[in-house]
Formats: sequence, structure tokens, C-alpha cells
Amino acid sequence: MRLTRREFCQSTAFVALATAAGLSALPSLTDQALAAEGPAVSETELMAPGALPDMVLGDPKASVTVIEYASMTCPHCAHFQETTYPEIKKKYIDTGKIRYIFREFPLDNLAAAVFMLARCNADTSADKYFSFIDVMFKQQRTWAVEKPLDPLLTLSKQAGFTKESFDACLSNQKILDGIEAMRQRAVDKFKVNSTPTFFINGKSYSGALTTDEMSKIIDPLIKS
Repeated sequence: MRLTRREFCQSTAFVALATAAGLSALPSLTDQALAAEGPAVSETELMAPGALPDMVLGDPKASVTVIEYASMTCPHCAHFQETTYPEIKKKYIDTGKIRYIFREFPLDNLAAAVFMLARCNADTSADKYFSFIDVMFKQQRTWAVEKPLDPLLTLSKQAGFTKESFDACLSNQKILDGIEAMRQRAVDKFKVNSTPTFFINGKSYSGALTTDEMSKIIDPLIKS
């Protein structure tokens, strides 16, 4: 499935930007609160280069790799970002114990649009990308509304966008195609069907994991 710019822009729920016959037309994809353990996948395949460069924090040589698949409109992803992620970052990422990779898995076109803005804002800077994602998750209730265009533009301007660069970003077919390719690969290759979904050294866990739950998984994998 390939979303075109025309499909992306012809919308009702997202005014001029979203909800055409694309990402939002996938009823099997959901946001999920309760944690559940899933099957392992090939770490080699999981780490193979995707359509867009991975956004990575932490030590690339760490013995533990955590990959998060998330959607910007998923309230459980936002809850994880506000409650669990800061502790994981402090305890494991900042200390070099894990490598943390965030991958886009939009459940709808509004989420895809925010990911596009994050990619445009970051260019190749992971720090700028994660900063934008963090702000948008914290402000999710502000822009995940019936008419999100104005609040999205306001928040984007705070990150340095102009109206022109905002519009140009949301018209970037290459970025949109890349995000959709990443989402589709996760569905086809790794059987991701809900957000958030985590892969910790290749083992999958779905749901908004707590700090304690993640620590119990990560700690035995850390090589001293």
C-alpha cells in the first residue's frame, strides 16, 4: 500500500491533511495499554536498514537494544513517554547500558503527519527528533482533536517551523512513503499490530510497559 500526497491531503478528520484511504483504514492496528509478551524475531532482520534512517539514542555498542514502535495519536504511547521513558532514559540510555531506537508506526494519518514534522525538524539529528516527539506526546490532547491543523502549526512554530516550511513538510511525499514503508514492514515482517510494541534484543512485548517491567527484562541482558 502506498499513500499518495493527494490521498493524504483529501480529508475530513484532519481538515486539509488526513484520513483518506490509507493508514487509518487498518482496523487491526490498535493502541494497547496492557503489557503482553510476544514471539522473538530475527535480530539481524530487525536491525536491517529501513526506508528511513533509524532515530537512535544511547551507546551503539550496548549489549541491549530496545526498539519502540509507537503512534503519535496513541494515548498509551503518550503515557509511556511521560511516565516510563524518562526513567528508562536516566537509568539505561544516559548511562550507556542500552541502545534505544524509536520507529514510526502511525495508526492514522494525523499520527503520520506529526511523524513527518518530527523528521523534517530533526533532519539527521536524533536529539532534535526525540525532543520534538517528546513535546508532541506531552501536548497530545492539544492537537489530537477534530481540527488539529492550527494547534499543530502553533507547536511546530515553537520548534522553528514557519507556515511555509510546515506546509512543505506535510507535502513531502518521500517522507510519507518512508514512514508508511516502515509501518508496513513492521506489520509484515515483525507482526506488529498494536502500539506501543517493544523489541528488546529481538523479543517482542506489546503494551505500555512500566519501568519495573522493563527493568526486569533489561537487567538480566546487560553484560558487565
